[in-house]
Amino acid sequence: KTGTGEVNKIPEEILVAAKRNFEVLGLRALVVIGGDGSLTIAQQLFEVGVPLVAVPKTIDNDLEATVFTFGFDSAVACATDALDRLHTTAESHNRVMVMEVMGRYAGWISIYAGIAGGGDVILIPEIPFNYDSICAKIFEREKQGKKFTLIVVAEGAHEKGNGLVIKDASEKDREVKLGGIAERVAKEIERRTGKETRTVVLGHLQRGGGPTSFDRVLCTMFGAKAVQLIAEEKYGYMVSYRPPETVAVKITEAIGRLKTVPVDGDLVQTARALGISFGD
Repeated sequence: KTGTGEVNKIPEEILVAAKRNFEVLGLRALVVIGGDGSLTIAQQLFEVGVPLVAVPKTIDNDLEATVFTFGFDSAVACATDALDRLHTTAESHNRVMVMEVMGRYAGWISIYAGIAGGGDVILIPEIPFNYDSICAKIFEREKQGKKFTLIVVAEGAHEKGNGLVIKDASEKDREVKLGGIAERVAKEIERRTGKETRTVVLGHLQRGGGPTSFDRVLCTMFGAKAVQLIAEEKYGYMVSYRPPETVAVKITEAIGRLKTVPVDGDLVQTARALGISFGD
């Protein structure tokens, strides 16, 4: 897996105690809903004998073995709406706007929202950026009479040759909290270009509110499939979306490594064809 501190090994005595509590409660099966952290723990519980199935839920969309996780589409919709709104103020005041979105070590939210919301620069963890390229894009737009620029930056994006921008890290659980990249990018852009540059950090707005219709249907399909797996006693599996079907895959297939944006894939190629810069 990529990233930092993503493997959470639970002590065996805790796993055994959890299994014992499961049996005391008289439960038949457990449905674990979550991302790579939750499912890594689920696999450990399964290995000590807890009958369970998993459902992929994370706005980051970084789980292998499924095309989409539920929550992702809703987060993209939130970020896209924010970009639509920022476009107005950026254009009217001739500003550079830098919007930071979540996603941890994967750039799925930023690239989907950036394309959908008309971003001019998209910065993702998979493609390290350099400030010369970003500023060149801003000056190029100036020459075209476009005196504003919208930049979408994933929280895990980083400058070429430099590490991640970290807000906080807990020694206890090795959990690294990303954040602050938008502010760093904005300050450097303003220093180099002289253009007024503002930041917007969406933060937990992306994780709340009403889900999109796609997410509502997707999670309902996942739930129905999870119940089917329990009825068939097919434990140790995760429900996966392989359009147009939901299928079952082993949990180990989903947690082996993080699913990141392919740097030569259709999404990146589409963005480049639209004239969007990745700062590289």
